[in-house]
Amino acid sequence: MPPAPPEPSAPSAEPGASTPTHRWGFGAFLLVFAVFVLSAVVIAAFMGLASPQQEDPIAVVLVGTMVPPLLATGVALLITKLRGNGPVLDLKLSYNRDDLRIGLKFGCAGLVLTTVAAAIWSRLVGDGDATSAIGALVDGQAMPVSAAIALFLYVWLIGPLCEEIMYRGLLWGSLERLQWGKWAVFGLTTVIFAVSHLEPMRTSLLLVIGIPIGLARLYSGRLGASVVAHQVNNFLPALSVMLISMGVWDA
Repeated sequence: MPPAPPEPSAPSAEPGASTPTHRWGFGAFLLVFAVFVLSAVVIAAFMGLASPQQEDPIAVVLVGTMVPPLLATGVALLITKLRGNGPVLDLKLSYNRDDLRIGLKFGCAGLVLTTVAAAIWSRLVGDGDATSAIGALVDGQAMPVSAAIALFLYVWLIGPLCEEIMYRGLLWGSLERLQWGKWAVFGLTTVIFAVSHLEPMRTSLLLVIGIPIGLARLYSGRLGASVVAHQVNNFLPALSVMLISMGVWDA
């Protein structure tokens, strides 16, 4: 790990005077998170997820997993349009060669770190408590290949993009607007990222997972790098979810 973060090379990474200010703040993140939580609760109640005795059909797994983050992300992007300058400027959302390079570097380092941390965590708490919420949903749930692939692509590519827009995009930008220091922003967004998954048994593990992803955002100054790092980190969990949902691998 480098001893100190280098200065971002792209002008857009600096939150200084060259970047137009936006009119949204921490309240925007709270609104987006409320949309995420409330939509998940409504879907769970409406489709029967709240009943522990009822086996979850395939549609419930897919809708309950994908729709709340997508809705919340849509609201976040809309806020940057209505109250700011759009996601490219406000959220530092970019995909360029540097983003890919930095994201791959931190993503691969994070993949090794989190794989080791997950193995240790699983031995400490047991396999049952170490399983993610999505893993628990698909465990013992036979899915057709098309649904399993759709879930794999979501967990690997789309879910990380949604989470990064929410946490290291909207939340990060709101804290910068409050003139927090970059390390304080990194620390708080990492903690909120872990806690907001609402998986108390896995919060400590999620903190470890969030560190390299947040460092990609910190060192690059852009959201694209943390999106790539998050996607790299999610590849193996996404693959395991697909294999479990297809009945190829027993969790």
